[in-house]
Amino acid sequence: MRHARFPGPSLGSFAASLIFAAGPACAQSGASSPVPELEEVVVTATLRPVALARLPASATVLDQRTIRDSANQHLEELLPQVPSLSWAGASSRPRYFQLRGVGELEQYQGAPNPSVGFLVDEIDFSGIGMVATLIDVEQVEVLQGPQGTRNGANALAGLIKVKTREPVPESTLSTFVGLAEDGQWDMGVVAGGALATGDGAAWRVALQRQHSDGFRRNAFLGRDDTNDREETTARARLRLFPVEGWQADVTATWTDLDNGYDAFAIDNSYRTLSDRPGRDAQRSLGLALDQRWALASGAELRSITTWADSDIVASFDGDWGNDRDWGAAGPYDFFSQTLRERRTLSQDLRLASASEGGLSWVVGAYALRLTEDNAQDDDGLYLGDVYLRSLDSRYHSTSLALYGDATLPLGGGWSLGTGLRGEQRDAHYTDSDGFAFDPRDRMWGGQLSLMREAAGGNAYLTASRGYKAGGFNIGAAIPDERLQFGPEQLLNVEAGYKRHGPIVAVDVAVFWQRRSDQQVATSYQADPEDPLTFVYYTDNAARGTAHGLEASLRAQLSARWNLDASLSLMESRYDGYSYGDRNLDGREWAHAPGYKYSLAFTWRHPAGWMARSDVSGEDAFYFDTSHDQRSKARTLVGLRAGYEAARWSVSAWVRNLFDERYATRGFYFGNEPPDFPPRLYLRLGDPRQAGVSAEWRFQ
Repeated sequence: MRHARFPGPSLGSFAASLIFAAGPACAQSGASSPVPELEEVVVTATLRPVALARLPASATVLDQRTIRDSANQHLEELLPQVPSLSWAGASSRPRYFQLRGVGELEQYQGAPNPSVGFLVDEIDFSGIGMVATLIDVEQVEVLQGPQGTRNGANALAGLIKVKTREPVPESTLSTFVGLAEDGQWDMGVVAGGALATGDGAAWRVALQRQHSDGFRRNAFLGRDDTNDREETTARARLRLFPVEGWQADVTATWTDLDNGYDAFAIDNSYRTLSDRPGRDAQRSLGLALDQRWALASGAELRSITTWADSDIVASFDGDWGNDRDWGAAGPYDFFSQTLRERRTLSQDLRLASASEGGLSWVVGAYALRLTEDNAQDDDGLYLGDVYLRSLDSRYHSTSLALYGDATLPLGGGWSLGTGLRGEQRDAHYTDSDGFAFDPRDRMWGGQLSLMREAAGGNAYLTASRGYKAGGFNIGAAIPDERLQFGPEQLLNVEAGYKRHGPIVAVDVAVFWQRRSDQQVATSYQADPEDPLTFVYYTDNAARGTAHGLEASLRAQLSARWNLDASLSLMESRYDGYSYGDRNLDGREWAHAPGYKYSLAFTWRHPAGWMARSDVSGEDAFYFDTSHDQRSKARTLVGLRAGYEAARWSVSAWVRNLFDERYATRGFYFGNEPPDFPPRLYLRLGDPRQAGVSAEWRFQ
């Protein structure tokens, strides 16, 4: 393994954290107070709920306490706390994720084909994860490694699930507001309680609205809001008991993110010059009906039906400039817009055995119908030459799968787990250029695990196989031999140890994975002096390998102090991959940092005062396969302090305390006339931001 430069932050960046870190040594003043015990963490993204301590795989669960204490509004702000998880900043909010270096960086054209599954409750938003606002979220679950049995072709690298709070019969009503720099404000309300049926049925609703200017100043237009965020979320849940032994959960979620996209600047600053700023909007409506029937034998029959409809607008000013600033080198202009509509309908039917003792098993059948329509319009102008291009496309696919999972106690603290899934995907694609594809892929995946109770915890060894469907590239500039690419398979071998006690919870895992027929997204510029000839396509590399470590720690250090920490180390490489004059054999994958870590101390006083310090860091990484430009390693520090009473709370917070400048995405190409020299252009992460938040609980 390459020895990562871990972690390497400056002394100044650790200063705020060390103030709090010294606290546990002085916490004896609260020693007479009872130390609160850590709650058991249950993972629900698996085929049946399982305690995190008993899951024979690496996983991270961020609970409601973590979300609240770090004052986060969107999943983007939680990502630094998750080992091995990255995101590519090709959108205003994360749509595209990478787990252990595996995942998409963007989707410009072709079939939706995500490597990282993404669920909100049980509704599948894989590949369009912008909907992950955190209003009324109970926990965020991240399963690292292939989830071939659980989620099939959409979870080659792993699975992310955002789980909202379930309705309960007790009445609840709360509201919150917040103000921050960058013109940010947010407000919301959560309410719930019992239904009149009197059988335990309940309801819950949550509403939130947030605005911010987007940390950019468009100097050409004289505006501060060309990269703004206008985000609205509405969620509703019902829990019904129509008859004895039948539970029905109804979930509805509506998210409207109407964001600007003016994130790139010619000089890689927060000062843009675009004359036609873009837009990055996603409006998603999702519905789910989750029904459970308790059978006489103690088994359970479960039916999960989901439907989702998403309208997406992705547009950008491709030259990031204007005729005035181009001067004699112009006129030069380029703009691209894609209108995307995606609809999914899924049905999952599972039969699960009784879970008390002996052999436990789940068998099921799954069907998914996905339809996506795209309308792409590009226009450009350079030295009198006009470029116009429109492409309308339609894609639909049907996925059918059968799966099974079983766990068998072997005695002496040993247990054996197995899982298997077979899936067939039939797809059809047509577009206005006359391209048509009808790929069919038959794939399989699964896992085999051995777990043993040892040293007060659980040790495990797991081998798992994930898969991802093939696809196609479109465009007249794509060579015939690259028009289609095949499925990818990922073999993962993992060993780990978990010890979850009332005061300390430790998870450690080491893994090795091998990708066969590895799908690699790349790009090239056919004419070095014409950025309008920039082409994206996906190819099958020969293979790729990676190995690494993931660890997390939760500790209740005293009655007043608790610690949360995580670490991941990874080395990845392409094996035998080259294209054109580029040889990538032995090079790291894109967006696969060698290390990532987080450290958080939280202090609470019995009188109601609280404070929290967060430090997170990430190694440098390659931006893409088409070039060898890299990001810089980064360290981010956040602070929060406030007061919590029985029915209200108020706090002040700051993110990126030391105003670290870091990149979430990078492109390397020629974009500046008249010579168009290749340069690295960066999408920067958010700078320092401070704010205040308040909450009132009426019931």
